[in-house]
Amino acid sequence: MLNSLHIENIAVIERADITFDRGFNVLSGETGAGKSIIIDSLNAVLGERVRRDIIRTDCDYASVSALFSDFSPALTAQLTALGFEPDEEGVLLLERRLTADGKASARVNGRPVTVAMLRALGRCLVNVHGQHENQALLDTDTHLGYLDRLGATEELRAAYQTVYKEYRTLLTALEALDVDETVKARRMDLLRYQIEEIEDAALQEGEEDVLRAKRDRFRNAERIARAIGNAYGHLAGDEDSAGALSDMAQAVDALENAGQYMEEASAAAEKLQALQYELDACMDEVRRLGDSLEFNEAERDEVEARYELVRRLLSKYGATTTEVLSFLAECRAEYDAMESGEAEQARLTAEVADARRKVEEAAAALSLARQQAAKTFCRAVTDQMTFLDMPRARLTVAMEAVEPNASGADRVEFLLAANVGETPRPLAKIASGGEMSRVMLALQAVLADVDDMETLVFDEIDTGVSGRAALKVGQKLHQTANGLSGTRRRQVLCVTHLAQIAAQADHHLLIEKAVRDSRTYTQVTPLDENGREQELARIIGGEVTASGILAARELRREYGQNNG
Repeated sequence: MLNSLHIENIAVIERADITFDRGFNVLSGETGAGKSIIIDSLNAVLGERVRRDIIRTDCDYASVSALFSDFSPALTAQLTALGFEPDEEGVLLLERRLTADGKASARVNGRPVTVAMLRALGRCLVNVHGQHENQALLDTDTHLGYLDRLGATEELRAAYQTVYKEYRTLLTALEALDVDETVKARRMDLLRYQIEEIEDAALQEGEEDVLRAKRDRFRNAERIARAIGNAYGHLAGDEDSAGALSDMAQAVDALENAGQYMEEASAAAEKLQALQYELDACMDEVRRLGDSLEFNEAERDEVEARYELVRRLLSKYGATTTEVLSFLAECRAEYDAMESGEAEQARLTAEVADARRKVEEAAAALSLARQQAAKTFCRAVTDQMTFLDMPRARLTVAMEAVEPNASGADRVEFLLAANVGETPRPLAKIASGGEMSRVMLALQAVLADVDDMETLVFDEIDTGVSGRAALKVGQKLHQTANGLSGTRRRQVLCVTHLAQIAAQADHHLLIEKAVRDSRTYTQVTPLDENGREQELARIIGGEVTASGILAARELRREYGQNNG
């Protein structure tokens, strides 16, 4: 149940705290006072799409929070499945904040959530019915959903969707194999060429780096030899120089002589002699490097040719030899699959036929359940329309077999005969605004018995309705909230302009607009019995008069107090 709604900076509402109760709640007020803005605010906190200009003029942000409590076991299970649970006090607080620069944030019990998560949660908590949903009723694509909700076909529909998904997966795989033979032959020729080209190269992973190093060595062989020769000459000496090793030996001798008279010089001589040994070993290493520089022209040509081959393959099939070898594996797999395509195609064809048979069986079971549900649905909705002062109206369900799709193999459309003797016709062709509102209410009254939804909101469900029909709409809204037994089972919120409906509410909220300091403000006031009579009198006559008060009191005595 929706306990309360806190609104800040939404359109003409600067700040409002609205408390709701179980049963039938009515919101009324002058046109433009802000009644629909309250519904817009509720939609916002439920995660539905909102306009950016909903933020109050000259304000940086707008926010709405909604507090829910008293969850049924079925609703608690739905919330848990979505990853949400009431807090230790048994409440759930939804919050949404919008900023003028287009940013938005949402929280559930203080936990940040996405707007999509908020929307999924909101659609479990509240069902909002407005004039736009009356228009949605004209869309035949929605009719199957209504029928399935009443017929409790969830298990059959889920079973159908499972086999249909398997069927579509197999069919897609079969269609992928069923390509033009000429295209297939060209593709296999290309794959064969690519496989042979890579296989003939006998690539090794990382080979390109090794070849690049060898090629660089061959290309710079003369420079390398000259540098190593110079290094060896500096170490070993030549005609003009004794060399670094000879100079170091002389330095060691000189320090050893000094060491006879100075202990520190002897220690230095030992360190320098150790370096002399290391330098001697380095000179041997340099000499071996020089000896290894044998230039082999045939090997150089072989490395150059191999490097160019590898580079060409890399330019065609991958940035590295690893990628090229991976591409080779993919080509082999595709070629093998195409080569064995006939056997695979035969296998898939048989599996598709078997899957199609299962789809048709599941669709037939689902269609049968829908046909049975349609009879119950039509009878129940027709009964509700009779109660809503449409005694001659008759709803029928037209079902047509179609190619199996994700929803089944049925096309469903609601047809209405508004008067005796008329042929049932599509709703869009015959229903007036008032009739459409009552048809929608009749549908919701029927569905209310099978839905777990605890809070229903009707925004101007009374469009096009007046007189006796309005009284019936009010009675039906009251019954939907409280049940025929009078035990309150759910919460109904209704925005209305009709006294016949408002008089039957369990709770009445007045929406008023005022101007202060050149700004427009909206306030919400719960009405006591005296306030209700005043508001009903205003609705009846446009202003409060003694005769209007008497009429309002009579309405309350005849319909409201009996309902309560």
